[in-house]
Amino acid sequence: MWRDESVTCQAAHRPLGRLLALLGHIDAVHGLYYLLLHGVFALWDGGLVALRLPSVLATALAAAGVGALGTRLAGPRTGVLAGVVFALFPATQQYAQEGRSYALVTAGVVWATYLLLRGLGSAGRGWWAGYGVLLAVACWVHEFAALVLCAHAMTLWLLRMPWRRWGVAAAGVLVAVAPLAVISARQADRQLGWLGRPSLAMWLAFLAVSALGLLLSRVPSLSDRTLTAVALPLLIVPPGLLITGSLLKPCYVDRYVLYALAGLALLAGLALDRLPAHLGRAAVCLLALALLPASLAVRTPESRKDDVVAVAQTVRKLSRPGDGVLFLPARRREWLMSYPTLYARLNDLALARSPAASRTLQGTELPADTIRTRLLATPRVIALTDPDGQPLDPFPEESVKRRTLREHFQECGRVRVWGAQVVVYVRKPAPGSLALRCQYRERR
Repeated sequence: MWRDESVTCQAAHRPLGRLLALLGHIDAVHGLYYLLLHGVFALWDGGLVALRLPSVLATALAAAGVGALGTRLAGPRTGVLAGVVFALFPATQQYAQEGRSYALVTAGVVWATYLLLRGLGSAGRGWWAGYGVLLAVACWVHEFAALVLCAHAMTLWLLRMPWRRWGVAAAGVLVAVAPLAVISARQADRQLGWLGRPSLAMWLAFLAVSALGLLLSRVPSLSDRTLTAVALPLLIVPPGLLITGSLLKPCYVDRYVLYALAGLALLAGLALDRLPAHLGRAAVCLLALALLPASLAVRTPESRKDDVVAVAQTVRKLSRPGDGVLFLPARRREWLMSYPTLYARLNDLALARSPAASRTLQGTELPADTIRTRLLATPRVIALTDPDGQPLDPFPEESVKRRTLREHFQECGRVRVWGAQVVVYVRKPAPGSLALRCQYRERR
C-alpha cells in the first residue's frame, strides 16, 4: 500500500458525516469513490483485499468492454485479442491492484463508448439514455472522464454521423457533472498543488504512444475505418487535451486518463487479427513475454512512490509506547493514518487537530513555537521523513522541526524503506550518557 491508497483507506473509514465534511474541504473529485469504498468497508472490512477488490472487478469489466467494442467493430477475434492486449498492459495491471478510482473510471468510459456505438446503430433512445447516465457516473468518479466527450465528438465527425442525439446526451453529462466541477475548481490549489508542468519524459511518452496508434491505423492491410475512428480519438484526444492544458495549469498525470489505453488495445487487436492465425498467436505470446518484466515490476513496492506497510512495520519495531512522533513534512502523516492502533500509542508532537476533526487528510499542526516546546519536553522521538535529496518545505513549522532535532537531539538509528526513512532521535542528556542509550537501543 502506498500513500494514495492510505488516503483512500483512512477517508473511507471515516463516519459518513465526517467523510462528507472532508469532501467539502478537499478531494471532492474522489468523493463518489470514497463513498463506494465506505460502503464496501461497512459490509466487509477486509483490509487491502477489500480496498483493492473494486479495482480488480472494474478492470475485468473494462477488459470485457474492450472485447465487446472490438467484437462490434471488427468481429469476435478482434474483440478477444483487443481484450487480451488491454489486460497485458502493465498500466492496466497496476491500477487493477490499486485502491484508487482509475480502474472504475476506465470501465465506465469503455462501456459508455460501447453504448455510443449501439446508439449510433439504433433508432431507440434507450442506448443514448444509458450512455448519458453511465458517462455521468464515470465523471462523478473522476471528472477527467468528461474529456472522452471530445474523443466521441471526433468519432462522430470522422464517421459523418448525426450529432443531435449525442449532443443531448453529452449536454446532460456536462450538466450532471457541473456541481462537481465547481466544487473541485475551488479545491484545485489544495488538490493539485503538488503537480508541476509536464516533463520532457511525459511528453515523449505521450507522443510515442500516439505515434504507435497512428502507425497501426495507417498500415493499409491492417486498418479499418470504423474501428480507427473510435480507437484513435480515444487514444489521443483525452491525454492530448490534458497534457496541453497543463502548460497553463498543471493537471496532467497519465493515470487520470488511463482509459485512453483502450484505444491502443483496439488498434492492436485489429492488427493481430489481420495476421495469419499462427502468426497472431505467436505475436500475442511474444507481446506477453516482452511485457513480463514490466508486469512483474508493477507488483513490487518499488513501482509506487513509497511503501506505507514497510513504514508502519518499521515504526512498530523501533518505537516504544509513549514515544514522540514527528512527520517531516506534515503530509507524511498519511503513512500512519491507516494504522490507528500503532498511531495511537505514539505522541504526535506537532498535531493540533486530527484529520477527521479538521476536515483534512493530514490534520492541522501547532504553531512553530509550540512544536519546539513539545519537542524539547520529549526524551525520544520517531521521525518519519522523505528520502534524502527531496526538497524541504520552507514553512516555519517544518523549519523548527528540523532545527530543533539538529540542535537538541542526536540521531540513534535510521532505517531506510522504499520512499521513506524512519529515524530515531534521543534528547541530548548530560555529557557521557547519550552514547550508552544509543548503543543500548541498537543492541536491542
